[in-house]
Amino acid sequence: MAPNGHLVVIGATASGKSALALEVARQRPGVELVSMDSMALYRGMDIGTASPTLAERNEVPHHLLDIVDPTEEFTVSEFQKAASGALNDITDRGHRAVMVGGTGLHVRAVVDDLEIPGRYDQVRADLESDDDTVGLHARLLDLDPVAAQRMEPTNRRRVLRALEVTLGSGRPFSSFGPGLEAYPPTPFAQVGLRADRDVLDRRIAERYERQMDEGFLDEVRALAALPGGPSRSAAQALGYRELLAHLRGECTLDEAVGDAVVATRRFARRQERWFRRDPRIQWFDVAEEPLAVLEGVLEAFDRCGTEQ
Repeated sequence: MAPNGHLVVIGATASGKSALALEVARQRPGVELVSMDSMALYRGMDIGTASPTLAERNEVPHHLLDIVDPTEEFTVSEFQKAASGALNDITDRGHRAVMVGGTGLHVRAVVDDLEIPGRYDQVRADLESDDDTVGLHARLLDLDPVAAQRMEPTNRRRVLRALEVTLGSGRPFSSFGPGLEAYPPTPFAQVGLRADRDVLDRRIAERYERQMDEGFLDEVRALAALPGGPSRSAAQALGYRELLAHLRGECTLDEAVGDAVVATRRFARRQERWFRRDPRIQWFDVAEEPLAVLEGVLEAFDRCGTEQ
């Protein structure tokens, strides 16, 4: 598949991908940045999501930041549509995009143009009332054996989702495409930043310390004061979830920050596992300074542009 000239920079949280992507845009005229973060799209959640500063946004065009109120849900399908619209606009202007990705499913939704099944809340609620996950898997095996054979009978999350879609849509879950286990050709070039875990762990803790100094708690307090409060998705964002618990009196501030650090480090491990399964990603090992691999990333960016 011919490259489309757009580059995806992925990596675990705190790996330095945002700073690297910004430098690529500075080095190459006509580059615009597209956030692939499922939480940075919420307005008023800039500190906790480590969103680009106003100065950075003024310097380089950014997309998919602050596009929805935190009281609203924003599905992967809606994100996919918004990202496709932004990329089409960038292409129409004769520019190129560097997509900065940390949320694996959102990256795959755009990179592979996934056909994403809808949500069927009532069906899901009925299924969740049944505690017998293996029994639910047996039901799925009868309705959609292809999907059932792709998952462990005890993986409740996957079993519930497959049954929800199969029953709600009236078509097998497996008919919605090859799934996340397949890595077909894609027009997007992808590079990944890989850092030692101890480096990531330290950076995550340092970032929370910096964010607290910048007013993260006040940002969360404003979020909690919104009519109806934050949406379920926004309230589960890393750091926000823990600080909201503190504001409810469930823990001290130090405990909340400590819990956030631990949860974010675990999330970084999950990101690493998710991304390293993709054989299409060109990896760069970064140590203390992510910009040290700038030359290699620029070469990848230039290459995917000349091959169009």
